[in-house]
Amino acid sequence: MYILALFGNLLIILTVSSDSHLHTPMYFFLSNLSIVDIGFISTTVPRLIVDIQTPCPVISYVGCLTQMSLFIIFVCMDDMLLAVMAYDRFVAICHPLYYQVIMNPSRCYVLLLGSFILSLVDLLMHYVAVLKFSNCEDYIEISNFFCDPSELLKLACFDTFTKSILRYCVGALFGFLPISGIIFSYFKIVSSIMGSSSSSGKHKTYSTCGSHLSIVCLFYGTGLGVYFSSSLSHSLRSNAVASVMYTVVTPMLNPFIYSLRNKDIKTALRKILCRAFNLYSF
Repeated sequence: MYILALFGNLLIILTVSSDSHLHTPMYFFLSNLSIVDIGFISTTVPRLIVDIQTPCPVISYVGCLTQMSLFIIFVCMDDMLLAVMAYDRFVAICHPLYYQVIMNPSRCYVLLLGSFILSLVDLLMHYVAVLKFSNCEDYIEISNFFCDPSELLKLACFDTFTKSILRYCVGALFGFLPISGIIFSYFKIVSSIMGSSSSSGKHKTYSTCGSHLSIVCLFYGTGLGVYFSSSLSHSLRSNAVASVMYTVVTPMLNPFIYSLRNKDIKTALRKILCRAFNLYSF
């Protein structure tokens, strides 16, 4: 699964960068999503592969904080980019005449930078709580296959009420706020499609937006489920399975869902393969 994720996301990055027809805001964000997904899955899976071979896996305090920091940055970037991509589709479908003006290169870079800054804010909010658990015990058992922020937050030396407040504040800011933006964007998109008489336009819109929506449902559904249920649920197995779904399965499926359902990506991939085959034959 890790090799498939690396191969698929690298292929998306190569395809978008090599085809000038794909140098648009939509594919700019898609290629950046692939870069983030590579970092996202590389934060947890290589360590997991090593730990599987170890009878009693142990991670140092510094190593755990490093893994948690990288995980938060990449997961929040993933989170924000999915919302930005929904906004991009909203502008393209509902305001096509102003699309090039609104989604100009400067705006795209600002949205990307804003996503990164928000991920640093998310990391800082977790640090405030998580750094407290270093004074509690010498050895701490983490009930997951990586240093999950929600698990570390549960171990922080705060009272339950404070931890719950922090958990729901972070969840609302970086979970429900982007989801609200995505729901609003797709509500406007659906309203616009219903008023359109072009069947080919509807098909293209459903194809493009369907890919994005399937990833959104899988990522947000499992991610937020694990984050909020870790303080309530005592089923370690169900939490671990849900964690695998959004930390491993989603980054692996992203490139395949987008490439298989996207005509432009498939056309660009065929060009790359034909070029590579011709070069090899020569």
